[in-house]
Amino acid sequence: MASLVQFLPLFPFFFLISFSVSHGPSLPKAIILPVNKDPSTSQYVTQLYMGANHLAPIKLVVNLGGSFLWADCGLTSDSSSQKLVPCNSLKCSMAKPNGCTNDNKICGLKSENPFTRLAATGELAEDMFAVEFIDELKTGSVASIHQFLFSCTSSTLLQGLARGAKGMLGLGNSRIALPSQLSDTFGFQRKFAICLSSSNGAIISGESPYLSLLSHDVSRSMLYTPLISFRDGVSEEYYINVKSLKINGKKLSLNTSLLTMDGEGHGGTKISTISPFTTMKTSIYKTFVESYERFGFSMGLTKVEPIAPFGLCFSTKVEGLNVPSIDLVLQSEMVKWRIYESNSMVKVSDEVMCLGFLDGGVNQKASIVIGGHQLEDNLLEFNLGTSMLGFTSSLAMVETSCSDFMFTKDSSVFDT
Repeated sequence: MASLVQFLPLFPFFFLISFSVSHGPSLPKAIILPVNKDPSTSQYVTQLYMGANHLAPIKLVVNLGGSFLWADCGLTSDSSSQKLVPCNSLKCSMAKPNGCTNDNKICGLKSENPFTRLAATGELAEDMFAVEFIDELKTGSVASIHQFLFSCTSSTLLQGLARGAKGMLGLGNSRIALPSQLSDTFGFQRKFAICLSSSNGAIISGESPYLSLLSHDVSRSMLYTPLISFRDGVSEEYYINVKSLKINGKKLSLNTSLLTMDGEGHGGTKISTISPFTTMKTSIYKTFVESYERFGFSMGLTKVEPIAPFGLCFSTKVEGLNVPSIDLVLQSEMVKWRIYESNSMVKVSDEVMCLGFLDGGVNQKASIVIGGHQLEDNLLEFNLGTSMLGFTSSLAMVETSCSDFMFTKDSSVFDT
């Protein structure tokens, strides 16, 4: 059956398209969400629209490994199209509930704020959500998902989120995270990409029109590495297997067993939009910082008193300043994620720059957590169907950046 397409005015440059089925020639080729970095929290914020009668914008903090979208019930309950999902239903089982609420009638989901580590039991709900789409390599319209599943939870979880945020958008490898629901609705492959920056960037799901949205075809510079899973099944968070670390091409002397994920899910290298900077287990961090300091000294860098939260800082009053390069070596010596100065160093003042890696402590579950600063201006493509990660390293090497994503209008989520 052909898809039913209906055009309605939403706001300047945007239109609403409603689809009755998930197949047909008029379906979007890809979905694109604008992402902005909140300067006060270093969180990455995007915006969706919800509600059948009146599409209202809702700002959400991006959680790369989150299992689903959760939002403040006080905001979402105003939507007349919102429905709660019954317990013991097929949709409830897809969400992996942690019980039932409201006299065992409604599907319950544990929602968590990873910044405050507060958790609350929410109710699985469905409503119409709308997102911007790409068709024929153009942006400027939005497509609707009529029965989008999300958790309706307590406003207490909003504590610690960026100003104006009403919840969190999960992009994890789960049945009701955004990538899977977009795939089910529009027939996309189960893959998505993120391109973050210190200002604005994008989340893209569906086909990969990077050439039309960036000034260069960066797909040619992508390398690929497997996404790894826990022994007892697929992880909803995203882990890769870093086999060694190099500074200026020299491998660090590390106990490589620390980098490997064990049967309990400890170890491995996680990719996260929650941590603002990369963190390492203490034993790895100590070796890493000592080696970086030594190489920095050999390149003429002058160490200065560290500025919290950083453990190693240098003076910027050096003529012809250069810093050591960092490599995360993956499945072979030929496949490495190189971290250049723009991602390794943080300028904290006109006179001081610091190494943007932190001590995660002895009890950090993952050996390494690659944080937001190291992800910025790196295009990352998560293919959930093949369990592969594509990555570019710094886009500055091909003279572009994630803030170069071309939208048809100013897509800052902080304007509304």
